[in-house]
Amino acid sequence: MASRTPLTVATASMDAPPVALTRRARAVNRALAEIYPDAHCELDYRTPFQLLVATVLSAQCTDVRVNMVTPALFEAYPDATAMAGADRERLEQLIKSTGFYRSKAESLLGLSRDIVEKFDGEVPGRLKDLVTLRGVGRKTANVVLGNAFDVPGITVDTHMGRLARRLGLTVNEDPVVVERDLMALIERREWTLWSHRVIFHGRRRCKARKPECGECEIAAMCPSAPGAKVRPPE
Repeated sequence: MASRTPLTVATASMDAPPVALTRRARAVNRALAEIYPDAHCELDYRTPFQLLVATVLSAQCTDVRVNMVTPALFEAYPDATAMAGADRERLEQLIKSTGFYRSKAESLLGLSRDIVEKFDGEVPGRLKDLVTLRGVGRKTANVVLGNAFDVPGITVDTHMGRLARRLGLTVNEDPVVVERDLMALIERREWTLWSHRVIFHGRRRCKARKPECGECEIAAMCPSAPGAKVRPPE
């Protein structure tokens, strides 16, 4: 069977042509910028390596919990060289409360050794290099690039995926395709801040189980809001 081109909002709905969709996406971004002028990465870190480690630990775990764990972790293993030689059992105990600690320890040991062996102990500042590290995908790489290296990137976590679909900016589930769809709508210089703003909104207002549509400041631009006048993609 021939493979199909991944569906995008632009191809899915003639009611939302690319220009109109782009304008709406950018209007949402401007509105979120006013609502969350201080939107930022909520993980605590001092170096690119610490941000990389914290982002790996944040998988299926809150940033608050990660920030409780990392001070002792970074005191024991402040850089890739130190963590590459970590005792696995001790490492697991330090990160245990973040959940899935065995697989996370495996990823941290692997990526630390990769950094030492391939990049002279320094976290690389390019996407194509970051994703070669064990346990590092595009989401984690974009967090590190955007916040530690000031390289624009869209972070497609569960909040971003959920809100992008609710806002009618994509119909896709695959994070890589969602990232591609959003990259076409939002100005490149805004990618990192867009990610922070959307994640802030997802955590504070547009929650997974009970979105607060009645109090939502951008409900008028959302096709998923009750009584919405904006047409969703079909």
